[in-house]
Amino acid sequence: MKKKVTLKQIAKELDVSISTVSKSLRNSLEIGEETRLKVQAFAKFYNYKPNNIALSLKNRKTKTIGIIIPEIVHYFFSTVINGIEQIANEKGYSVIICLSNDSFDKEVLNMEMLANGSIDGFIMSLSKETQYKADFHHITEVINQGMPVVMFDRITNEVLCDKVIIDDKTAAYEAVQSLIDKGRKKIALVTTVDYVSVGKLRTDGYIKALLDNGIPFNENLIIKIEDVDTCEITIGKLMEDKAIDAVFAVNELFAVTIIKTAHKIGLKVPDDLAVIAFTDGIISKYSTPTITTVSQSGSKMGKKAAKMLIDRLESEEEDGEENYKTEVIETHLIERESTN
Repeated sequence: MKKKVTLKQIAKELDVSISTVSKSLRNSLEIGEETRLKVQAFAKFYNYKPNNIALSLKNRKTKTIGIIIPEIVHYFFSTVINGIEQIANEKGYSVIICLSNDSFDKEVLNMEMLANGSIDGFIMSLSKETQYKADFHHITEVINQGMPVVMFDRITNEVLCDKVIIDDKTAAYEAVQSLIDKGRKKIALVTTVDYVSVGKLRTDGYIKALLDNGIPFNENLIIKIEDVDTCEITIGKLMEDKAIDAVFAVNELFAVTIIKTAHKIGLKVPDDLAVIAFTDGIISKYSTPTITTVSQSGSKMGKKAAKMLIDRLESEEEDGEENYKTEVIETHLIERESTN
């Protein structure tokens, strides 16, 4: 009897990506005929069966929700999980949490593993690599087979499902406007790469605030961090080379690195340099100085996502695509020492 193989093992044996295997098994025309036939023959020989076939068992309920997040160390994601768990537990549901570690392949494997009948629905935030590849086939497959998905924070408009977000562009606009109102004129932005949806929206808000106030937009004052491990070096170059009086950072880690670098080169925060960050976490509250932040209300976002998913799971109606909702959670600026 032949040993059962997984999607990952097929990809490894044939030296192709997990996405290529998945698409080949679905006869996707995106994949060349030779590769498709090779994958299908291999899968047939080893009697490969997709785990998510169990999704067709419509009456089976596990009362369990699957959560897939890019990382666990980020304070924001931990607060979202707390919010999800609170509502889930109140409604008699358990949760299983998986990390994608910002990897597309890990995200696909997590979905395949959980969709084998272990859970009733997903709450997820997309990995950086998934957004970069713009490949969402694993999510649409799950939805097409009857399992609801709610996306939060990092989302895509290419997948029709319920979503929970903040208005990243407006929140960034208001943060930068507050710096301008304090007399800051040369404001830098430290952000992520453009393919991360929230980073792109926050960049748009930053640029709009400058232009609306008659401040010329200088592309050189936008620093896009791809590798967190080298962000201190990149930020150091920005602050040594440019005469800036404020920085808007899209997360707490970037903000605290900016403050640390400022101290090293003899700049005082906020006298010489004002700093605002996204995510009102522990770092912002206890750093020296404390950091002015945009609160993302992660717990509220998690509660809303859990409620939307459970409502859909427990609804007796067959909801159509037109009934998918996008809920926008309000943000607010918390003023602290880094801008006062």
